[in-house]
Amino acid sequence: EIIAGGTESSSLNMEWAMSEMLRRPEVLMKATEEVDAVVGKERMVEEEDLASLPYIEAIVKETLRLHPAAPILTPHLSREHCNVAGYDLPSGTRLLVNVWAIQNDPAVWEDPAEFRPERFTGAKKGVDVSGQEFELLPFGAGRRMCPGIRLAMKVIQLTLATLVHAFSWELPSGMTPPQVDMEELLGLTLKRKVQIQAIAVPRLASHVYQI
Repeated sequence: EIIAGGTESSSLNMEWAMSEMLRRPEVLMKATEEVDAVVGKERMVEEEDLASLPYIEAIVKETLRLHPAAPILTPHLSREHCNVAGYDLPSGTRLLVNVWAIQNDPAVWEDPAEFRPERFTGAKKGVDVSGQEFELLPFGAGRRMCPGIRLAMKVIQLTLATLVHAFSWELPSGMTPPQVDMEELLGLTLKRKVQIQAIAVPRLASHVYQI
């Protein structure tokens, strides 16, 4: 179950990130230029390159903010009577954290419905998903946060960097960026309601793709 859950959540985040970049060509172009500057065009992206790709990291963080794979965190149970923000919670109360609402709260995030990777660049680069910033909790927080956070971040960043580096991305004939359907299918996980469609065109020399 852990492996299956981790696989689905990571793939959902990558799908949402690609959807947002197809809808905003300027973000896709900036990401591609960053990877080209670091990696060049004679090899594939490697894990060691990730530390030099801050914009890719920012795209991943913004995707996790706007489209958290798990919009409601795993339920918790209060072990004893407590008071949280003025609410009395008897022992044995089941607690649910609405991450989607927190990460789309206009009191915390300016224009929360807008996809802006720049929220996590420059002075705000330090805002992290590690559970220490309670306005950004895609992996939860505390002792019971997602145990796969480190692996997930590396896998998502490496995959996205590889996708934008190895291919040019085009929309199907007749479709424009504003027409990319971003409707969500809300459930235990946050999926796209309509499957994404895109055309991948190789942009590197043929020998780079050989394994």
